[in-house]
Amino acid sequence: MAAEYKVIGIDEMTRRGDRGAIEHYYRVTIKTKGGTVLDVDIEEKDYTPEKTAPILLKKAQNADSILAL
Repeated sequence: MAAEYKVIGIDEMTRRGDRGAIEHYYRVTIKTKGGTVLDVDIEEKDYTPEKTAPILLKKAQNADSILAL
């Protein structure tokens, strides 16, 4: 079975939080097996292989489902 997505880029980003604190997050760019390229923002606390993989898989499957409409 072919992979549902391929990671093609990762950028570390920062933004100002609700109380003015700096928050770190990661913008992961993926290409789905259907050819859709999309960015997924992952919070720093979720940026581990175990937590990130299911998030990316769900986004890829959703994008390919919409592409098939």
